[in-house]
Amino acid sequence: MSGETSPIFGNLTWDVTPYTDLSRHVDISTIVGAGAASVLVLGAFVAVALLTYMRWWGPLYRNWLISADAKKIGIMYIALALVMLARGVIEGFVIRAHQATALGTLTEPESGLVAPDHFAQLFSTHGTIMIFFVAMPLLVGLINFVLPQQLGARDMAFPVLNQVSLGLTAAGAALVMVSLLVGKFGTGGWTMYPPYTGKTFSPGEGVDYWLWAVLISGVGSTLTGMNFAVTIFKKRAPGMHLMRMPLFCWTSLCVAIMLIYAMPALTVSSGMLALDRYAGFHFFTNTAGGNMMNYANIFWMFGHPEVYVLILPAFGVFSEVSATYSTKRLYGYTSLVIASMSIAVISFTVWLHHFFTMGQSAGVNIAFGIATMVIGVPTGVKIYDWMATLWRGRVRMTAPIVYLIGFFMLFVIGGLSGIILANPSIDYQVHNTTFLVAHFHNVIIPGVLFGMLAGIHYWFPKAFGFRLDETWGRRTALFFVVGFIVTFMPLYVLGLMGLPRRSPTFQNPDFLPWMYVAALGACFMLCALASLFWTFWTSYRRRVELAVPGGDPWHGSTLEWSTPAPVPEWTFATIPQVTARDHWGAAKRAGDAWKAPAAYQDIELPADTAHGIVIAGASVVFGFAMVWHIWWLAIVSALLIPAALLLRGMRTIRPRIIPAAEVAEADTRFRQFVAGLEPATRADEMTARNRGVPDIAEFAA
Repeated sequence: MSGETSPIFGNLTWDVTPYTDLSRHVDISTIVGAGAASVLVLGAFVAVALLTYMRWWGPLYRNWLISADAKKIGIMYIALALVMLARGVIEGFVIRAHQATALGTLTEPESGLVAPDHFAQLFSTHGTIMIFFVAMPLLVGLINFVLPQQLGARDMAFPVLNQVSLGLTAAGAALVMVSLLVGKFGTGGWTMYPPYTGKTFSPGEGVDYWLWAVLISGVGSTLTGMNFAVTIFKKRAPGMHLMRMPLFCWTSLCVAIMLIYAMPALTVSSGMLALDRYAGFHFFTNTAGGNMMNYANIFWMFGHPEVYVLILPAFGVFSEVSATYSTKRLYGYTSLVIASMSIAVISFTVWLHHFFTMGQSAGVNIAFGIATMVIGVPTGVKIYDWMATLWRGRVRMTAPIVYLIGFFMLFVIGGLSGIILANPSIDYQVHNTTFLVAHFHNVIIPGVLFGMLAGIHYWFPKAFGFRLDETWGRRTALFFVVGFIVTFMPLYVLGLMGLPRRSPTFQNPDFLPWMYVAALGACFMLCALASLFWTFWTSYRRRVELAVPGGDPWHGSTLEWSTPAPVPEWTFATIPQVTARDHWGAAKRAGDAWKAPAAYQDIELPADTAHGIVIAGASVVFGFAMVWHIWWLAIVSALLIPAALLLRGMRTIRPRIIPAAEVAEADTRFRQFVAGLEPATRADEMTARNRGVPDIAEFAA
């Protein structure tokens, strides 16, 4: 960046790529930076070439990108998250590899694989990606796919808004990916605390990449929360009153409410920081009438509810899989509902424990410390209920159950370390050490990643019509569990030994053995990532053998298992009349599960639209233009968004109508097909005999 602003290109110049750094100075750090950018370019090139060679552009556009179907939108959210997960895990590996080589000396204090500034970018992008562009899309995607099906609804309340929300999330992710190739990312961590991230200390484009990625995707998440809430309140099937909803729907409702109330706080704190940087405001400048503590408070009003936004859907997943794979009804349904809602409420009262050390009075710290301990109570209730569900059940050791067992062990440890940190006096000792890093990952990885991967394995057949390979699924789960233990448990020890978090180097050789162990664990995490993608690939290759067209491969009890696999675009041929909490299970016990409806009606589906793509594209361009101060482009792209909204509002858009005769033919064909399939017992679930039609006699028993 030259320092002069061009009226055409803003601050953008040819020397902002990592290749320029490499040409100026060749070392491991610049090689890693240029290599990562090359992988991005190569990946994009291969994707474009593959789509062109296979002639998939048309099907991709027609069947996916312009679809307002919540199921397809959910799958696209998850695909986005998996791409970002690959980058996040690889960055995590580089972080651990760097620290394993970062032992410095008094004469040469700096050491390690990458330069200190590069290391700071790594932990900043790693945290940002894993929170905003892996965990959030995973849970939003899973909810999009599962929630309407479990409620007995055809789609979300606002399908086009749903598509726009996905577009905004993808736009934020795109900005983070672009920062790998053009310019640099911020070095202020995933929280980007001022004053360090103000213009004085961080004058470059790095913080701006974070700001616009988070602001744009944050709007999408807020709209998603509204959509989920309205869907749950207004789109439930007849008879599906609140206390008949599956637990996953309850946790989705909690997430929706928390997104509506928490995400605006992030938008406000980020917007204020943007005004500080772009317009010379001083909201967070202590010497100019501002107060940086305002940022800390507003950010964490979002930040701590966000932890439970991420975790509660996983709690919903574990509620479903613990009951299904243990052949029992969920133990303590009502207590789980109360516990979920309690967590959602209490999570808004604990934010200050993130900065016990930043100058509050002892009384304030004690109040928030107690609230932090209290939130462990409903969480403990949930753990107890899931264990009671498994107790004396006929448990099948599937991949989701392996994730659940890993969750039991590791999440409890993470929770207990959180109780320790809830004590302000202890928090003072370890706050800025790797002990905190270990605790945070100890909660998030088992509580979010394990849960989401278990959910993907569980509901994958409904999306694509075939099961995931169970052997590789279990191997992946074991890799993640072992990898987590070996990577992050040493960080507790290092934290107690005094290693500061985010430190690019250290001079105490006693740290080194633990660093080696953590780096070994990172290798396991890389293996887990590779195993995850191999599971998808090998399952696709065996898709005929693993096909479950009957739609109920796990002997499920909730409504989504009553439809074919993959699910038709209208989901239900007729909207079900719900009579029990486990309606589908009750129907199977009554012996009339596949009884045809008396009559069919025309089905109204939302029309395809490119609205989401247009807004996503405009948002990416707007964010990029703001990062590089290309004002004319920012104005044009910003105006394009309301113009697209206005244009849509002025048009008469008619929904697609599926004639009743077409629905009746498809549904009758499915029921006849199911009648011709051989039912599979639970013992056959992992074999080729499982075609998605359960043995009803066994279910009744």
